[in-house]
Amino acid sequence: MLDVRQVSRSFGGVFAVRDVTLSVADGELRGIIGPNGAGKSTLFNLVSGHLQPDGGTVRYRGARLERRSPHRRARDGIAIVFQGARIFRRMTAVENVMVGAHGHTRCGFVAGALRLPGQHREERAIRDRAWEALEQVGLTAWAHREAESLPLGQQRQLQVARALCGEPRLLLLDEPASGLRAAEREALAALVAELHAGGLTMLLIEHDVGFVTRLADRVTVLDLGEVIAEGTPEEIGRDERVITAYLGDGAGGDRRA
Repeated sequence: MLDVRQVSRSFGGVFAVRDVTLSVADGELRGIIGPNGAGKSTLFNLVSGHLQPDGGTVRYRGARLERRSPHRRARDGIAIVFQGARIFRRMTAVENVMVGAHGHTRCGFVAGALRLPGQHREERAIRDRAWEALEQVGLTAWAHREAESLPLGQQRQLQVARALCGEPRLLLLDEPASGLRAAEREALAALVAELHAGGLTMLLIEHDVGFVTRLADRVTVLDLGEVIAEGTPEEIGRDERVITAYLGDGAGGDRRA
């Protein structure tokens, strides 16, 4: 599904990521972890299209992505849940979710302005899809509330619903548990696990190691922009390089950063 080969990106002569290689299989949930400054967010932005690599290749379903815009990537089936709750203010929850299907609309501006029949049918189909996405994340009761009035945990679930409305093949999650309380983290973890069980391919970047290791099939560990380890959560937990770089100087070290 996703193949990243020797990708590098520097800022002011300093490498944020250097020769990073990883492959994500169809249906896999891949976790990316690492301490502050490890290059996680840069790697995320290289895959999502918000940054271009200095070198290397990013392929999605066999096709190179480097010159595809984020909009084109969304149309091709790559959806993003950004760090922090990015919502559209003065819009309801269901309207926020409907925005997730914008890359798949066909009628265009003229049909929308003239309210032609095809535009009506398309809008109804998108609204139906948005309701299905809200139901999938458990937010139908919040559908007609202004999105900005939702608690942070529900706003994060709303972001996931908006991504699902675009019917993605690959879902990119950037620090989705950041700032959430324990109960909200549990609800989000259950949602991610359900999506994974349904066969959705996901790339999950997180600070919370426990959150990642309970959900991911495989984990890639970055440190100072380079891959230092890759394997199952169990293998990663025993890797001395990971323990030193991220978890502390011993097995009892802090599992968060």
